[in-house]
This record gives sequence, C-alpha cells and structure tokens, in this order.
Amino acid sequence: MTKPAGNAAGQLRPLGQTCLVAVYGTLKKGRKNHGYLRRARMLGADRLNTICLLDLGPYPGAVLQRSEGIEVEVYSVSARQLDRLDRLEGYRADQPALGLYDRMLVPTRFGRAWVYLYNKPRPSRKILRRGGW
Repeated sequence: MTKPAGNAAGQLRPLGQTCLVAVYGTLKKGRKNHGYLRRARMLGADRLNTICLLDLGPYPGAVLQRSEGIEVEVYSVSARQLDRLDRLEGYRADQPALGLYDRMLVPTRFGRAWVYLYNKPRPSRKILRRGGW
C-alpha cells in the first residue's frame, strides 16, 4: 500500500503517482530553477488564457485573470517533485492562504495541471497579459 499525499483540493493521491504542473517563470527550461524539473517529463508548451503574470522583479507571479494567452511549459511530475516545487514556491498545504503561492488545477491541452498563483497583496507592478516572462 502506498502512503497518501495531500493536494490543494484536500484530496489524497498515492505517492509515486504523477500529476501535471504548468510553469511560467524561473522553472521554465533554461531558467535558474529549472533544475527542480530535471527528472520530470516535459509534455510540451501551451498558452493559458486564465492567468496573467505580475512582474515581481526577479520572478513573475501568476494571478487568476483573463488574458490573451500566457506561455507555459507543462511537465509530468512525481509526488516527491511536486512537494519540492511546493517548498520552492512557498506553498503551504496546511494553510494555503498563508503561503507565498497557492496552487490550483487549470485545464491545459495535456490535461488538468497545477499552476502556482501569487498569494500576497498585488504590488502596483507591470501586468503581462500575453506571451511569456
């Protein structure tokens, strides 16, 4: 029997089971945090019209807002990899409202994928509504 792991919806999934994650910033190929995905399987690129990106300086933060299409890369990750991404993004499964980022499932052309959403007050910064960061 596999040990269950929680997710943002409060549901359980067995460890070892994969899920999808859509990345839009420093986790993308060629960026500084891409090493977190080195053992993940890249499924391909997509454009999400359900998010916009905030320019937070050294990294972007996605917010749930209609856009003309934000470029993402979609990866298949293990539960262990998702846990590492959660720590990197400051996601708190026990109290998502207190983390730097929350995560939510969004539709992609590869299936539903987790996307990290910026969870703090929005600074008056540039908002990207199309393209990539």
